[in-house]
Parts: sequence; structure tokens; C-alpha cells
Amino acid sequence: MNPAEIDSRNLEIDPLNQFGTMGPTDVAVDLKTYRLKVSGKVGRPLSLNYDQILRYPSLTETVLLICPGFFANNGHWTGVNLKSLIQEAQIKKEAQYIDIVGAYEKRVRIPLKALDQKKIFLAYRINGETLPQKHGFPLRLVYEDAYGYDWVKYIDEIVVS
Repeated sequence: MNPAEIDSRNLEIDPLNQFGTMGPTDVAVDLKTYRLKVSGKVGRPLSLNYDQILRYPSLTETVLLICPGFFANNGHWTGVNLKSLIQEAQIKKEAQYIDIVGAYEKRVRIPLKALDQKKIFLAYRINGETLPQKHGFPLRLVYEDAYGYDWVKYIDEIVVS
């Protein structure tokens, strides 16, 4: 299944205990020292702790997560809009991409123009529950129309380029 070709609007929501996992599942993040950094082509780099992230306006979207050949899970993801974060960091005019970086330097590059066209954000809740460790706590990228390997887990940096 290609996520970009699926109309998931009428799919049932999968219970969290049925969600599959791929990639790292055991990264332990200490919220006392955790920071989400926003750097690169910005006028005002950010370093946000978890509580500061939770103070941003939240959004909840139903998005289908597909790991081809393994599982497809539909869930209600809640988190913070990437555009809000990078706008606060005063993104420079010449910027064209953001790199989302997580555990073990796993990263995905997203064109800035895609942020207006798709459901792309940083989730901290799934189906009304705090994002579990095995699913990327404290932050996981939700990336509509992309396969699960691009849904970076344990995010700690956004680099604008």
C-alpha cells in the first residue's frame, strides 16, 4: 500500500496496543535534560524542553502509519505544528528544507512547501494517550503520505536548510 494513494478517512482507529513498531523501541529520554533544538537557517535558534513544547497550540489528526509488508495502523495523533516551531525560530527566506533528526541520527528531509500540503507534525500523544516509549516518546514525526520509516522517532532536533 502506498500511503499517498490511500483514502483513510473511513478507516477505523486501531487500538494503541495493536500498533506495530519498527526501528528502535528502547530509547529512554530523560525529560529533565531533554531539549528539542531548532537550528540552521533561522534567525533565532530554539532549545525547548518538553513542557514548553506542550504549551504550543496542539493539533489532532487521523493519520495512517504504514510499514510495508509489516503493518498499517490508523490513529489519532496529537502534537505540535512544525510550521509554528520554525516560524518562532524566524526562518530565513532562503530556507527550503527541514531535516527532522531523532535517535541514532535517523533523519528525514522535508521540503518546506510540503508543510502546507500535508499532515506533517510532531506528535506527543496517540489515541489520547501519551506517546509510549516504543513509539518514540517524547516526540515522533507524523508524516502523512510517507512510509513509516520516515516517521522519525525520539526527535531532538530540527535543522532548517
